[in-house]
Amino acid sequence: MIKRTTYLNRLSAFKDNEQIKVITGVRRCGKSILMQQYRDYLLSQGIAPANIIYLNFEDFELQQIRTEAQLHDLLGRTLKRDVRQYLLLDEVQFVTNWQRVINGVRVSFNCDIVLTGSNAMMLSGELATLLSGRYVQIPIYPLSFDEFLTAKAIAPDTPNLDNAFNEYSQYGGFPTVVLAAANIKDAILSGIYDSILLKDVAMRANVRDISVLQTLVGFLADNVGQLINPNKIANTLTSAGQKTNVHTIERYLKLLSDAFLFYRVQQYDLRGRNYLRSTGKYFVVDNGLRRTAISQRQGNFSNQLENIVFIELKRRGYTIDIGKIDTAEIDFIARKADDILYVQVTYELPHNNHETDNLLQIPDNYRKIVITQRHYEFSEIAGIPIININDWLLETPK
Repeated sequence: MIKRTTYLNRLSAFKDNEQIKVITGVRRCGKSILMQQYRDYLLSQGIAPANIIYLNFEDFELQQIRTEAQLHDLLGRTLKRDVRQYLLLDEVQFVTNWQRVINGVRVSFNCDIVLTGSNAMMLSGELATLLSGRYVQIPIYPLSFDEFLTAKAIAPDTPNLDNAFNEYSQYGGFPTVVLAAANIKDAILSGIYDSILLKDVAMRANVRDISVLQTLVGFLADNVGQLINPNKIANTLTSAGQKTNVHTIERYLKLLSDAFLFYRVQQYDLRGRNYLRSTGKYFVVDNGLRRTAISQRQGNFSNQLENIVFIELKRRGYTIDIGKIDTAEIDFIARKADDILYVQVTYELPHNNHETDNLLQIPDNYRKIVITQRHYEFSEIAGIPIININDWLLETPK
């Protein structure tokens, strides 16, 4: 079991807080493991096992609990009113109208409640209405590079760290994939990919034409970090013989985002200080899934690198936009509280150094960095730090 220390610390910080804790993330990224580690943490704090109720709604024994009434009956028989209990519900979104039951538990029982789910829709609609201001979201992602190295027992100062990064870049950070032998990694990734696409997207939304959905995922994965226009995608697919329309494409894009498979990022005009609504970029939650979606093709290392940086920025809690200043593009504008970080990502520095030139056009004094996969003897250009990807991924976040 890989210890998810960062997430466990965030979760345990809210222990005995009245806020409902909602752990969200793509399927198989480690939510259930985190929940089990939290249960172990509670036991280490002296909580009696009888007062910790852990229910996973994907377990065989609970697959018949799918309605509000069934969940109400189950918890009514399980919970006690005269003692502090810890209610841990895994993949609760499988139960219809679970929100009303959880709100009732919150009001009527002395419970510390933790939930997990693999779809962003669980944080909207009735949950937002019933529990507004009473829950905190804890997003979880596949393993970071630091966690990857720990899981593989690789020291950060190992001389062949680039080889470890290449494996991480190629196969991603899903825990079961990281720990698997090289010859079965692709098979495991394929299973995760199919599970997400079928269970969390197609079945959930009653998608009938799976082929269009699969083609769309392949297109997005192959164009990570590129500006995407739904109209052009619809026209491209129709021209290739897969009849569709922009409404369907936009619906599928929303479903893929709700399943935490892709993240849409808007473009922000730094001069006009406004968002450009016509286009955006999509980044995939894990490079291993990207590899599966494009049939294990190699190449496009810059896009792979940019995707890793994006997910790491998300992991560090940043809100991210794409920057535009006149005709120049800033790969990422990362915001957290009052801090802003501007990031350019490049596999190697071009001879004309336009990566730093773009950053120098930004008329403010917030931190600006260039992240590259190549190693250079110099550490900055025109005052802008040039950071190798390994060093950046393993640094203590500022």
